[in-house]
Amino acid sequence: MSSIRDLATWEPLLRLVRDAHAEQLAAPGGCFTGQITLGSWTLSAPQPHPMPGRALQVADMQDQFTAVERVQDALRADGASSVSYLVETAPDGRSLLHVVDLGPAVERGVVSPFVGALLLVEGAVPEPWRRLPEEMPGATPAPSADPELLERTLRERLPDAIGATEEEIAAAEARLGVALPDELKALYRVTRARWEEWGGDHAAEERVSNAVDCELFSLDELYIADAASRPCPWQFAADDAVVTAPDAAVQGLVGSPGWIVFGDNGGGDRLAVDLTPGPGGHTGQVIVIDHERTIGAGLRADSLTDMVVNRPDGRRQDRDADSPPVVARVNINYLDSVEAAARPELEVLCIGWRKGQPVSLAPVAGLPRLRTLTAVPGTLADPLEIAGLKGLEYLSLGPEEWRVLLDAGAVPRSLSAAGIEVQGEQRPLPTLDLADELLALWDRPLIGRTVLDAGR
Repeated sequence: MSSIRDLATWEPLLRLVRDAHAEQLAAPGGCFTGQITLGSWTLSAPQPHPMPGRALQVADMQDQFTAVERVQDALRADGASSVSYLVETAPDGRSLLHVVDLGPAVERGVVSPFVGALLLVEGAVPEPWRRLPEEMPGATPAPSADPELLERTLRERLPDAIGATEEEIAAAEARLGVALPDELKALYRVTRARWEEWGGDHAAEERVSNAVDCELFSLDELYIADAASRPCPWQFAADDAVVTAPDAAVQGLVGSPGWIVFGDNGGGDRLAVDLTPGPGGHTGQVIVIDHERTIGAGLRADSLTDMVVNRPDGRRQDRDADSPPVVARVNINYLDSVEAAARPELEVLCIGWRKGQPVSLAPVAGLPRLRTLTAVPGTLADPLEIAGLKGLEYLSLGPEEWRVLLDAGAVPRSLSAAGIEVQGEQRPLPTLDLADELLALWDRPLIGRTVLDAGR
């Protein structure tokens, strides 16, 4: 038996949970849920109160650290990265510990410590992550692009820098599978930005950053910011949409085989040379890939020369796609009806809390591009109307709505992933049962569960 399923692994944590949630666990049916990963945990243990005038110390939290580390050690031994758990009071007063292994077909939950999206088709990704850039036959470099001026300017600013050889540049191109634009070659001919060549001299690194106006990656660290480099859970990614306005400088993509990342702005956002610009952009423009967004990029400069020589301020982000007609949210803060969302361009429909009666899906039946539907519990007048939505790849519903579809044999077979919308205080075990029922329809691996008797 795996150590993660050994009661001794969990005993210190169980004591903390029982002490912190004694009232919650006093009655039969009371439960507490949590999750432990190699880098974080859910454990609402009592907060220590240090002496007045003294800050909280590591030693004050040692019981929590020790309890969690024992479980983390078991995860490492098993080659696992996370585990969910539930402490439940049985009808006879015993404590039961449910050790939950979500397995390869369930994403880790964000709101719930258990179930995120159910991955019904192995390897499937949401439509925006499949979208490739559109060709822009008329795209050209900006008038400001001047590799010779760029190289001359950088040599003046960095006279002692060690540049890359033509062989090293060719090797980088072979590794990336794309030819580097002339401006990027000019930059790395001046400096290849290898930390080991600076001998730990932070001042040398700072001189390069100041000269280039970013934290420059070495030639060996260049990478392609394609869609796979920007992963996002289905639960959130399915709500995104690729939109590129007719005058947009940057295509509204998740990623592109033409986005060559060469640096960082110092705040975690990546800078890339863009070889697949939008209809209003230029080949070789510099874009900023925001680490807090999952889709799209902002324009930093019309060219690498422009960024280094002229140092334009700020960046421009094209308008957001999260608005009708592509993405529509029907709730108390946005649209007030499904009819208002029903346009041929609609891809994502999210139905949340609103005033009035539950809504009908009849207005969006047959829309050619609708691929995502999410609805919080109790907002659909007739869940069986989902049968009229033929192109759904992601569907997230409350447990009762899923029950209607399952009992009628009406779960859409077009789905690649699914979500279970749980609101308020809900017992998690029925949610796990429902998730397994959906996974079984696609013959996917079920959620593993081990119940350990922790006594009274």
